[in-house]
Amino acid sequence: MAGKIPQHFIDDLLNRTDIVDVVDSRVKLKKTGKNYSACCPFHEEKTPSFTVSPDKQFYYCFGCGAGGNALGFVMEYERLPFPEAVEQLARLAGVEVPREEVSKAQQARQQASRTLYDLVAEAEKFFRSQLREHPAARKAIQYLRNRGLTGEVARDFNMGLAPPGWDNLLNRLGNTPDNRRLLEQAGLVIHKEAEGGRNERYYDRFRDRIMFPIRDQRGRAIAFGGRVLGDEKPKYLNSPETPIFHKGRELYGLWEARQHKQKLERLLVVEGYMDVVALAQFDIRYAVATLGTACGEDHLQLAFKHVPEVVFCFDGDKAGRTAAKRALDAALPQMQDGRQVRFLLLPEGEDPDTLVRQIGKDRFEQLIHTAVPLEDFLFDSAAEGIDLQTLDGRAKFSKLAAPLLDRLPKGVYRQLMFEQLARRTGLQLDTLKEIVEQNAAPARLAPQAPEQPQRTQAQGPQPAEPGLPEPDLPPTAPPSHPESSSPRQPQRGGQYRLPPERLLTALLLNHPKLAELVGDTSEFQDSGDPDLQLFAQVLQLLHERPGYSRNRILGHWCAHYDAEQSAKLEQLAQALGAQRVSGFNPQEEFEACLRRLGESAERRRRQQALEMLRDPAFNQKSPEEKRALLANWMVHKGPKA
Repeated sequence: MAGKIPQHFIDDLLNRTDIVDVVDSRVKLKKTGKNYSACCPFHEEKTPSFTVSPDKQFYYCFGCGAGGNALGFVMEYERLPFPEAVEQLARLAGVEVPREEVSKAQQARQQASRTLYDLVAEAEKFFRSQLREHPAARKAIQYLRNRGLTGEVARDFNMGLAPPGWDNLLNRLGNTPDNRRLLEQAGLVIHKEAEGGRNERYYDRFRDRIMFPIRDQRGRAIAFGGRVLGDEKPKYLNSPETPIFHKGRELYGLWEARQHKQKLERLLVVEGYMDVVALAQFDIRYAVATLGTACGEDHLQLAFKHVPEVVFCFDGDKAGRTAAKRALDAALPQMQDGRQVRFLLLPEGEDPDTLVRQIGKDRFEQLIHTAVPLEDFLFDSAAEGIDLQTLDGRAKFSKLAAPLLDRLPKGVYRQLMFEQLARRTGLQLDTLKEIVEQNAAPARLAPQAPEQPQRTQAQGPQPAEPGLPEPDLPPTAPPSHPESSSPRQPQRGGQYRLPPERLLTALLLNHPKLAELVGDTSEFQDSGDPDLQLFAQVLQLLHERPGYSRNRILGHWCAHYDAEQSAKLEQLAQALGAQRVSGFNPQEEFEACLRRLGESAERRRRQQALEMLRDPAFNQKSPEEKRALLANWMVHKGPKA
């Protein structure tokens, strides 16, 4: 009988089970003193750091931190949910798994759920078969090929086809009134009842669409997403909420990502099914998508069960920025110590599907590595449109940011965030705590409306909403190494500053409007200094495309320059974080750098002039020759090459 497994049975089962036998049957163990060791099965390593203790009946990996008892090992290694793992250990121990009595209502619900799971599994088989057998399959396969997908990736994601027509699935699975009712409960058919209850009609929800099965954490198909092949609207259509599918609790592609790699390092949250599948085609196998809703706290809780880091990847347009701010609001309560959230806003007009096909895996992953950390995204978004050089601006900024930080769970990360805010505003921590107490209502960066589908899903584009625009400032990062070839600059805020040749580019990347202050780029292009030549290249790009933001500049570099050049530019974009202190004014810094470079050039010219005048060969020339050489030197601002 179905029901809860008693705790006393689980305790007794673990007492009967030897963890060494359980692990050794899957991972070859070697005796090392009192314990056993092996290379960890949950992450790649060459030197064994995985230990099994027969005394404590416990396993632990000093490399990745995985640990637990025999039951936990079976669940993690075999990717089994708790009940199935208990069943497996019970079979090894030769005992039956008892079940506690459940009410008739609970039994009915469990039976109904099992029936829906079976029905959705049958629908998945039907859709897969149609992609092979139906006359319309040729059109669907050609569409997938045009999107750059191979049969291997389509197989890995169990993609299928809902053929054209109103009753293909209905005719296959809805042969009885009970089955039609279950198909309706599973969200696979729509029931339309005519007035007066007569001439009721059922028809397929998904028609003429590429089908993407949505799986739960046990790998069971629980719902579908469909991408239209023709011009129908909506372009993307999701299953509705059902007894076995709750879109706010599932991530498309998570099960497939875990099948590909046992121990994931991060998840990349994108907006649509095709983004997930396209990235998988380029061997970026850790992308997942929310299912027609903004990313919520349940999504984050699910993600952090499997990875310590989540990167949100959105289009760089207004809707993408709004989605990023909603994701930030959901992430704040989940930021326990050891977790990391970052944000990657792609160049406007690009999405992961289109961009990865242009620049390839390596450059796309470079962009992921430069994603903005949560702390910078939060502070820079809250400061947007506020003049932090004024007392009033800092007061306004602190009142916006402090209540947001109060939503962080208690811990080291929360403390560090408040200290960061104190440095940015010049306020004491006690003052910030008073601000939090005065703003008891939860603060949010993005307006909280009822759940809205994302742009790529069924209901079409989201309405434009007010909010904080995309930040142009980069993430905080360590300053450039003090052993730079350029002379060391005075300290500021306890850290060495970038040399002016590099600081110019860093400022320009994060404040592109500064390009308007410089007209001619030839002086920098002809300087012979690689840092100034890079500055000239960025400057020239912004002269040609004045609307480009930081992310679009980096995207342009990834698409048009080699990996070394792109990495150098990305490092400069990040390095500005070390320069930001109270009173930091980008335009003043930019103009000061130009002045320092001009003064350095003038000093070099004077030194060169003195050296030329002291040169015996120069002094042996006639007065006319000397005047001609000096005139030529003045024109070229230095000795003639």
